Amino acid sequence: MSDAASTPDDRPPGPDGLPLLGTQLAFLRDPYGFMTRMAREYGDIAYWEDPTGPVYQLNHPEHIEQVLVQNNENYIKGDRFQHVLRPITGNGILNSEGAVWRRNRHRIQPAFRPARIREYATMMTDFAEENLEDWEDGETRLVHEDMMEVTLRIVARALFGTDIDDHVDTVGEALAEFMAATENLPHLILPERVPTPARRRIRRAREELDEVVYGLIERRKQHPTDRDVISKLLEGDGDRDGNGNGPGETAMSPDQIRDEVVTLLLAGHETTALSLTLTFYLLSKNPRVEQRLVEELEDVLDSEPPTMDDLPALTYTEKVIKESMRLYPPVPGIVREPVKPDIIGGYEISPGATLRMHQWVVHRDPRWYDDPLAFRPARWTDEMEDDLPKLAYFPFAAGPRRCIGDRFAMLEARLLLATVYQRYHLELVPGTELNLRATITARPKDEIPMTVYER
Repeated sequence: MSDAASTPDDRPPGPDGLPLLGTQLAFLRDPYGFMTRMAREYGDIAYWEDPTGPVYQLNHPEHIEQVLVQNNENYIKGDRFQHVLRPITGNGILNSEGAVWRRNRHRIQPAFRPARIREYATMMTDFAEENLEDWEDGETRLVHEDMMEVTLRIVARALFGTDIDDHVDTVGEALAEFMAATENLPHLILPERVPTPARRRIRRAREELDEVVYGLIERRKQHPTDRDVISKLLEGDGDRDGNGNGPGETAMSPDQIRDEVVTLLLAGHETTALSLTLTFYLLSKNPRVEQRLVEELEDVLDSEPPTMDDLPALTYTEKVIKESMRLYPPVPGIVREPVKPDIIGGYEISPGATLRMHQWVVHRDPRWYDDPLAFRPARWTDEMEDDLPKLAYFPFAAGPRRCIGDRFAMLEARLLLATVYQRYHLELVPGTELNLRATITARPKDEIPMTVYER
């Protein structure tokens, strides 16, 4: 923990990187293996230097809690995070800081309050059942595509009060293009002014998204409501210059609203779609878990669609989602940069350093989880959770920057999982391998084909 009176050592142990490239190439070749090795070989804090400066990988929940919760005001998302994400999301709440972040989160927050989230439940189930109407017994489905489509439709209707059916393919293809480009080594290490092929692809993806998003904004300008997020962002109760710099009556500019809408559109469906896809994958590998899940659904729901009121009784369904997000966290890592020196684990961390905290590593640490690579939803007992260090499980991050849509995502994941497994058994196509990206999200590099069978 932070202790101003301690005398810090010079630096933690860590690997030697390559000249100029540091560890970037090793990470890109095997990102999950690399982050796991750093923890297993070097302990609670690993250190190395990359072209952009010193890097500390924090692997202990107490150290992560210090950064994300206890001393969170000393940390920002930082240049590395902005370098990857800002080309597509601009200055939305995922990567904005200070007054801009506080103002915009305050405006968006009402959409995620418990009473509003409860209103979304029926709509979520309806969209899920509508999606399943296209499924045929014995056919092979690309389940990630299916989940991306249904979660995109849900977030557009819930948060923006509109249908986005005509733009599902455009948004999905733009997001896939962006995610693939962010893994490109020249994009990661070269100055932003250098025009690389990956950056050209990102620019095209942004242009395609912008056409959709500015259309949504214009629609809400013409027909505002008192409930949707875009109308709230358009209200004239912002700051004078729209940048968090003083009181006034000027609404946010279309470009600023665009950044928030893109952030919510992408973050609001990407992670839940991934959680469901990877849960399907795990269930196909663990038939006993699927059997227990289906038994609970039959017992609680009695062939009726799941509702908000059913969720307290769907305890094993929730455990399945939690365990899936433990093994395969949709966001596999978080980065922060200090604005002032801090001491973590006896080491002084100076401004200019990057701190990396990987859910993927901590969630699989045998110190916190018995048989950590096993998919065992039943492990999530009250006693187990009471004994777990606070940030040994943090799929939605923690502290003030915890995901604003965590309740929305958990509601959606449970309802959609229940709806699918009430009606279908899913089998992974033989020979399918799971190969995940490790940039912003843990997105599959290749599709996950599954054969669906009616129950």
